[in-house]
Amino acid sequence: MYNIFIIYTGGTIGMVKDPESGTFIPFDFELIQKNLPDLSRLNYKLTIHSFVPIIDSSNMKPHIWVQMAELIRDNYERYDGFVILHGSDTMAFSASMLSFLLEGLQKPVILSGSQLPIGEIRTDARENLMTALEIASAKKNGKSIIQEVCILFDNKLFRGNRSFKYNSDKFEAFRSPNYPVLAEAGIHIRYNEEMLLDNTDNEFICHNQIDNRVAVLKLFPGIRKETIESVLNSDVRSIVMETFGTGNTMTDQWFLDSLSACIQSGKNILDISQCKVGSVELGRYETSQGLKAIGILNGYDMTFESAITKLMYLQGELSSQADVAHYIQQNIRGELTKND
Repeated sequence: MYNIFIIYTGGTIGMVKDPESGTFIPFDFELIQKNLPDLSRLNYKLTIHSFVPIIDSSNMKPHIWVQMAELIRDNYERYDGFVILHGSDTMAFSASMLSFLLEGLQKPVILSGSQLPIGEIRTDARENLMTALEIASAKKNGKSIIQEVCILFDNKLFRGNRSFKYNSDKFEAFRSPNYPVLAEAGIHIRYNEEMLLDNTDNEFICHNQIDNRVAVLKLFPGIRKETIESVLNSDVRSIVMETFGTGNTMTDQWFLDSLSACIQSGKNILDISQCKVGSVELGRYETSQGLKAIGILNGYDMTFESAITKLMYLQGELSSQADVAHYIQQNIRGELTKND
């Protein structure tokens, strides 16, 4: 019998329709158990921890990420795997952050949920939960097949820090265009074993420090100088700059001077692409050569969710801005592919 620890945070999977307003509101895990009697027939011993109050994922906060990480740490030795039921809207942020907080995982942490509540006739909740449980218990030669934080949705298993929610209407809610699917569930669950992390020889460490002094500068044609400078002058340690294509920006001298002054003041600026597929290649085009010269950091093919949470994690761990700048450009949990 496998011991699985379920952390129920909330989300659509456990919602019910309010009879007065007609909107979906959070309920609790008892609703899931009632609508999934097959759970009692499985060879699993399930332990459920429900957050009180239940959390709509739009209200996710750094201290809740720490609570989830510490729940896994405190129960790590007693369970074969962990399933986190979570709202899909910010699931990729939570999966990314947990991948950084839970260093050296040798057991699966699977985030899942649904696009429709579990009580609805056509819900995707049953399949997602049952498959998540099976993957959380899967072993080979006595070791967990999955040794990382993942998202399971619509029969596909994604690396958590490579994923993003791209569709709010379809059951196929998540994608991971810059990294292959880790497993796919059909009649059998087929694992892409060559692409999985192997932490067998690593020590499990749970980190719990997060520094959320991060801002976002998303560029667009016609953006005003005052808008840019309001972000650059904000009280943060790092700025994620969402650029065009392979990391390109306008080349106006005032813009480059503003970026340079920001960096000289001690802030880090990380360049990630607005494109969902591909990677930043600083210096490939003239429009990004100036960025590289003034010290803009390369975000490679990191997702927005991963870039934000990785900076928060690194800033929580490291007081030196130079150290944050170094490690944000390194692959530490399988979150990026370097192309230089």
